[in-house]
Amino acid sequence: MLTKRIIPCLDIKDGRTVKGVNFENIRDAGDPVELGALYAAQGADELVFLDITATNERRKTLHALVTDIARHINIPFTVGGGIAAVDDVSVLLGAGADKVSVNTAAFRTPQLLNDLSKEFGSQCVVLAIDTRFEDGDWFVYLNGGRVKTDIRTEDWAREAVERGAGEILLTSMNNDGTKQGFALDITGRLSRNLNVPVIASGGAGTMEHFADVFEKAGADAALAASIFHYKEMEIPDLKNYLYQRGVQIRF
Repeated sequence: MLTKRIIPCLDIKDGRTVKGVNFENIRDAGDPVELGALYAAQGADELVFLDITATNERRKTLHALVTDIARHINIPFTVGGGIAAVDDVSVLLGAGADKVSVNTAAFRTPQLLNDLSKEFGSQCVVLAIDTRFEDGDWFVYLNGGRVKTDIRTEDWAREAVERGAGEILLTSMNNDGTKQGFALDITGRLSRNLNVPVIASGGAGTMEHFADVFEKAGADAALAASIFHYKEMEIPDLKNYLYQRGVQIRF
């Protein structure tokens, strides 16, 4: 059985780590290089870096910052934000990223997923989906949660995997920053119906929430931000708790 992964997330705005609630009310959470080094030392399984305003500001990811963080960590490193072409990925991999996360650009031009997986391998391509529950189902949102679409999350995730996405990073906007727990229903639906790993994101507040998303929803990994940034939970303590619960975890 594959071990479950714990993944801290660095949401980056103006070169700083930030965090909000339901994608709003953004506040500073610290220096991304220092945080990345800390999490790697604490035993995080991977690190995700999301330049959250790159797409909206129509610019590329901050590759100099990516290089700086990559120098200070020795764990798999996923980078996203503003990626719209094969050349963008080449630059980020050269800067030290191991995988890239694509979101809005892939939705607008689905062929991008085919192109990236062909060029770099599907294991390098993470599709990030921001989703909100409304009108009785989960729908895809774009541009950092600013733009609603009428496409169901399950439908887009299935197409993306068929096109070459090797992993799904699923963020529930309803749960994001609330610390009320992950969205177990949509996470479970994707985990059961897709043949690629699903990373659950949005809503972590207690260690039990992590156990729930692994045990009840079948997620392959769980991503969190503010509880780690503000020292509300330490990664070694979380891993020890999950191990005691019988969750397969890497130490």
